[in-house]
Amino acid sequence: MNNPRILPQMTSKNLLLGFQHVFAMFGATVLVPLITGLNISTTLFAAGVGTLLFHFITKGKVPAFLGSSFVFLGGFEVVAPKLLGPDGQAMANTEMLPYACGGVVAAGLLYILMSALIKAFGIRKIMRFFPPIVTGPIIISVGLILAPTAITNASTNWPLAIIALAIIVICNIWGKGIIKIIPILIGVVGSYIIALVTGAVDFTAVAAADMFGSPVIPANFAKFDISAIITIMPIAIAAMMEHIGDIAAISATTGENYIEDPGLHRTLLGDGIATSFAGFIGGPANTTYGENTGVLALTKVFDPAIVRLAAVIAVILSCVPKFDAVVNSIPAAIIGGVSLILYGMISAVGIRNIVENKIDFTQSRNLIIAAVILVSALGFNSIGGITFTVAGTTITLTALAIAAILGIALNAILPGNDYEFGKKAE
Repeated sequence: MNNPRILPQMTSKNLLLGFQHVFAMFGATVLVPLITGLNISTTLFAAGVGTLLFHFITKGKVPAFLGSSFVFLGGFEVVAPKLLGPDGQAMANTEMLPYACGGVVAAGLLYILMSALIKAFGIRKIMRFFPPIVTGPIIISVGLILAPTAITNASTNWPLAIIALAIIVICNIWGKGIIKIIPILIGVVGSYIIALVTGAVDFTAVAAADMFGSPVIPANFAKFDISAIITIMPIAIAAMMEHIGDIAAISATTGENYIEDPGLHRTLLGDGIATSFAGFIGGPANTTYGENTGVLALTKVFDPAIVRLAAVIAVILSCVPKFDAVVNSIPAAIIGGVSLILYGMISAVGIRNIVENKIDFTQSRNLIIAAVILVSALGFNSIGGITFTVAGTTITLTALAIAAILGIALNAILPGNDYEFGKKAE
């Protein structure tokens, strides 16, 4: 593909294929702003523009869609925890959210740094510092730290939360075709319809919202604080491992080796720039989406131009504030029910990372690294991390940051690090 088309021909078939990619990413992408309190229109705009930036940097070769990353939710929970409103419902921490977004901008810069290191020294030398014995427990810790938030939201209306959870499980296990690809979206829509019937939805904000508007809100632009940066930036380590897995999965699905061409350094660069852009305008971190890889496998249509069309559709949807208001009217209990399985799946991905790489836990070094990461993440989270002052500046190291630092350090110090990226475990 020397001269890839920017967009496909606007046939009804291509439009349907583009909308299918939007539906696949939609449920998960809008769930992140619902959980964190970020603006949904901004999130969709960042996902669409971020995907187009990614395609530009990767020479239009990789059929990947970038949506909101769940790995960073723990960082948002620490930097900008939701507040309790006068009606007892959780409300966005609008004062601190821009600082969390500043941390996302810094996280994107870490992607860019990793891209440069891989380009300069080669992927195998760099990845020795981030083997599965480090990244696996970190990903597990992200899901476990978030678990209390899911229970808190679900407890506002347990029947509604259980219905949302049940729909997702049924669609994922017994669903066929596209139903199996978008269980989260179906779970949210199905439980929302029940909430409408039972009067659990407040439509006041929907009626007041404009039909068209700008998704970019200057008041939400990123602000920078050293503690927020140190809290969120290390999470990019786990997100980068997820990125590598996604690019490998897309390669396997299409039969192309995108790690070699256009190269992992380019895909990481594209993801990093998209993430920094999203954070700067007040959106969540971006990441390559496995849901859309599932669409590729289902349709056997691997044309990256179709994915770019989906990105354009996402940008158009972001300019409809009334659509934003409808999504914001989803009750907290539904978000809690979805989060019950979602946060558990984050931890499960970490476990899968360890299992697939056949980490040998009969080796003391592996036991020590995993133990220190898990206990540090959960233990320090219970006391709010560590706060100290450097040159008059107060810095807070969160549990995830502490766990990541200790894990990487132990892996570098302890003897027996024989991990080689790309070499299958025996």
